[in-house]
Amino acid sequence: MNTSELQKIKQRYNIVGNCDALNRALDVALQVSPTDLSVLIVGESGVGKEIIPRVIHDNSPRRREKYFAINCGSIPEGTIDSELFGHEKGSFTGAIGESDGYFGTANKGTIFLDEVGELPLATQARLLRVLETGEYIRVGGQKILKTDVRIVAATNVNMQKAISEGRFREDLYYRLNTIPIQVPPLRDRGNDIILLFRLFAMQMADKYHLPKIVLDEDAKEILLKYKWPGNVRQLKNITEQMSVLSEQRDISAQQLLQFIPQDAESTQLATINKPGEHSYETEREILYKILYELRGNVSDLRRDMNSLRKQLDEERALSGAQGFQGRQFPVAAESQPIVAPNDAQQYSILNPNLESASAAYDAIAEEINDTASLNLNDLGRQMVEKALERNGGNRKKAAQELGISDRTLYRRIKQYGLDKE
Repeated sequence: MNTSELQKIKQRYNIVGNCDALNRALDVALQVSPTDLSVLIVGESGVGKEIIPRVIHDNSPRRREKYFAINCGSIPEGTIDSELFGHEKGSFTGAIGESDGYFGTANKGTIFLDEVGELPLATQARLLRVLETGEYIRVGGQKILKTDVRIVAATNVNMQKAISEGRFREDLYYRLNTIPIQVPPLRDRGNDIILLFRLFAMQMADKYHLPKIVLDEDAKEILLKYKWPGNVRQLKNITEQMSVLSEQRDISAQQLLQFIPQDAESTQLATINKPGEHSYETEREILYKILYELRGNVSDLRRDMNSLRKQLDEERALSGAQGFQGRQFPVAAESQPIVAPNDAQQYSILNPNLESASAAYDAIAEEINDTASLNLNDLGRQMVEKALERNGGNRKKAAQELGISDRTLYRRIKQYGLDKE
């Protein structure tokens, strides 16, 4: 399409902008207008998708016939079949007469199905039949009716995701998507943002007889850098707010920031896990951190035990007792890696031998503690007897007083023959 024809279309439909993506969308719309092919318009909410089907209809052979724009998301699920395909008298409560529905009324014309991704699955099956054969049946009826309708649909839903989740029929998607048209978001349209702002400011000034607001250079830069999650609709709202509420008509960057939300980087809703879903990413990171710290603590403990072993060997050598010669407590290599588990191992992140290893460490530590506490030169029969006597024969309390375990105290009692007394 040449530039002059494109400008005529823009002037006719009050379309402002010169970005390549917008020009491409208008070009495709005009090329497909003479045909009866189904068109699927894709774009974020607020980008102006509703203009494209109007361009298609007005430049098609059906331009003198009826045109209906239907928002599928605004019609309750219980009545949408009746709205689209009509109903017979008495087919449901409130059906006091017959209805042709949009498909019957718009025969020979065009129907624009906005937010088509919101259609219930049962309605999708009916729509697919209309697209394939032009046939439909009214709610509560049995007679097969025919219609000749051009269908243009639009959605801001990720259709591939909706198909994979079972919310939209794949066969219907391909029937609707015969000719796809992508409408660009406002943040990708560059200087079109400034042009649209001027248009909306001028419209407000003319409508309400107000002085027109004007942006300085810094304010323009802010408009261009903002992500516009609400697209053209949001820009128009902000322009109207400033036109009415701003005392200064020359808008600075500081004044503009008072009207623009602070979450400038947000272009989509936050992801929220559905009930029953759970992410283990945070838990894994915490467990990895604990593992690394635990490795360090265990290594330090082993070094301390080896050092204590050497000291005890020296003391036992002096007293003639057998020491820990030939026994070593291995120290974990610092370079030993911890391998991240896969999903199947997420509940087995710790070493499976950790429990048995922990028991072994406890036994070693106890033996060392026992040796330190029960050296025959320091602790004898008399000390054990007095400890039992002071605690009324309570072995647990006596062991705590002596700083040894219950098991070690029991061995000493047998060794000294105190259990026979």
